Formats: sequence, structure tokens, C-alpha cells
Amino acid sequence: MPTPASLPARMRSIDFFRGLTMLLLIGEFSGLFEWLARPPLDESWFHPLVEQFHHHPWHGLRFWDLIQPYFMFIVGVSLALSVANRQKRGQTRAQLSRHVARRSVLLLLLGWGLYCIADGAITWRFQNVLAQLAVTYPLAYLVMRKPFRFQAGFSLAVLVLAEVLYRYFPLEGFDQPFTPGHNLGEWLELQLNGNLPGGHWVSLNALSTTAHTVWGVLAGQLLLGSRPAGEKLKYLLGFGLGLLVAGYALDPLTPIIKRIATSTFVLASGGWTLLTLAACFWWIDVKGRSRAVWFFAVVGMNPLFIYLFAHLGGGGFLENILHPFTYALMGWAGEPAAAIFTALCVWAGLWGICYWLYRREIFIRI
Repeated sequence: MPTPASLPARMRSIDFFRGLTMLLLIGEFSGLFEWLARPPLDESWFHPLVEQFHHHPWHGLRFWDLIQPYFMFIVGVSLALSVANRQKRGQTRAQLSRHVARRSVLLLLLGWGLYCIADGAITWRFQNVLAQLAVTYPLAYLVMRKPFRFQAGFSLAVLVLAEVLYRYFPLEGFDQPFTPGHNLGEWLELQLNGNLPGGHWVSLNALSTTAHTVWGVLAGQLLLGSRPAGEKLKYLLGFGLGLLVAGYALDPLTPIIKRIATSTFVLASGGWTLLTLAACFWWIDVKGRSRAVWFFAVVGMNPLFIYLFAHLGGGGFLENILHPFTYALMGWAGEPAAAIFTALCVWAGLWGICYWLYRREIFIRI
């Protein structure tokens, strides 16, 4: 079994954060959250908690709306760490740029490929995290060598640009920036794919969510720096609280909407993300509580593999294998109980696949 000592000291909180994000993400593909929201459990006392594991229908912010910001932010952190490590190995700027360009193209092809498989046709969407990262990843890389003020200013400029585009788009019928079905983002979907997306998710999100990846780079650069741990923690908390307050304070002017990634959503979710990283950093790196990090790290070490496997039906594949046995064990308790038990077993199975790869040092990277 992996021990905390086997994990690089500077990476423990990052490994935990990445692994926690991926573990929650694959939990959705187990079907657990869906079953917990079905009758008769939808009338239970814990239903408000279960709602937090589903996206908000429009104006508002739930915990599940933070998972994609977490993912895109942690990629930014990893980018800062990766570039630093590659530079230590003597890689040139040109080599780093080629690596980022190649990775961005592969992320885009994989993101589009998931849509093509799901839709049964060629599509040009940027709604899933891989396709969005194909945009945000190279942009964050291009500005990461600039001073802090430039990077921070760039991230805010991206949000201002998205805000202006939504508010002043002149086409009648799509000039209502925060109304579902009548905004710039959904007009763009019509142009790209000929139809409006289900759930009002839009490709233009890749513009404003660039801020999440840039903030991840800044956080990674902070953690790599020589400042004392306490000072790093203060910066994470200070900027996190600042973004959070700004996002919620501006909500009456620009509603917090995850589905079109409004500027206030990016600010508020970015604040929560920085505060989450601060909590992980304090608990694991400052306090030294890293005993269970390996449990999450085994998932975080293969984020691309488990994301693709789950999206391509890995959860359903495991469910088909486990279903006869789990229902034989739990069928007496009724359909909901048996289904929830099956979903938990599927979730454990997805983790187990990652653990098998981890023990054999098989890491799928691009």
C-alpha cells in the first residue's frame, strides 16, 4: 500500500485536491447521485444535501457547479509545476511550447471525440472540460511568464470581455444576456452545430473559464515560491475571499450562472476553489495530516484515463458486471437500496481500476 512518505512533499495537497476532484467526478458516473435524488428519497430530510451534487438549473451556485472549476484550476496548478520541472531538466522554451501545443490539440480532439461518440455525428462543442482546457491551457501558458499583475489583469480582462460580449450582442432574439435560449452563447451554438444545446450549456464558456486555469497557474507559482508556508496560506485565503465576495456582491447586476459561465460565476467559483486549495494546503502541507492522501492520489495520478473511461461507458460496463451479484445481496431491501448499493460498488470499482494502474506505475498522459 502506498504511504504518505512516497508522495513528494510539495505535491501532497495538490495530489489530494486533484484526486478528490476526480473521485467526485467519477462518482457521478456510478449513478449514485441520480438514485439518491429519485423517489422516495427525494422527499427525505437529506434531499437538500443531495441537490448539492446536481448542477443548479440556472441562477445560483451548488457544490456540484464547482467540480469543473476545480478541474480546470488544478490543471493550471499542474501546468506551473510541470513547466518548472521541465525547465530543471533543461528543456528550452521552444520544447515547452511544442509540448503545450501538442497537448492542447490532443485535448481538443479527445473532447470533440466524446461529443461525436455521444451524438453519433461530428460536432464542434467546447462544453466538456477537455475541450475547454484546449483553449484555456495554452492561453494560461502564454501569459505564465509574465508578472503576477499581468496574469491577474489578463484573467480579469477575459471576464470583462465575456461580460461585454453578452451584454451588448446586437442580434434580436439573442440580446438577452442572462435569459436561457436568448443569449450570445446559445446563438453561437446555433452557428457551430445548428441546434441549441440541451441544458443551455454553451461553448463560449471556454472564454471566461480561462480565468480558472490562469488562477491555477498563479497558485502553482505561489506554492513553488520560497515564501514561508504561513504567508502562502494568507495569500490563498486573501485572494480566495476577495474573489468570493466580488462574485456574490455583483450577483444582483450579473447573475451567477454556471451554464453560461457568467463573470460572477467564475469569480465566486474561483473564490471557492482557492479556499479549497488553502484548506488542503493547511491541513496536509502545514499541519502534516497526509495519512489518507494516497487514497485520493491513486485517482489523481490518472485523471485523463479515468475521465475518458467513465465518459465512454465505464460505469455502465461495471454496473452490468456487478448488477446480478449486488441485487442478489440487496434485492430484499427494495429497488432504491439495491441500486444505491450497486452504484457504491461501481464507484469503488472505478477507484479500484485506478489503484491497479497506480500499483503497476501505469500513468496515461498526453
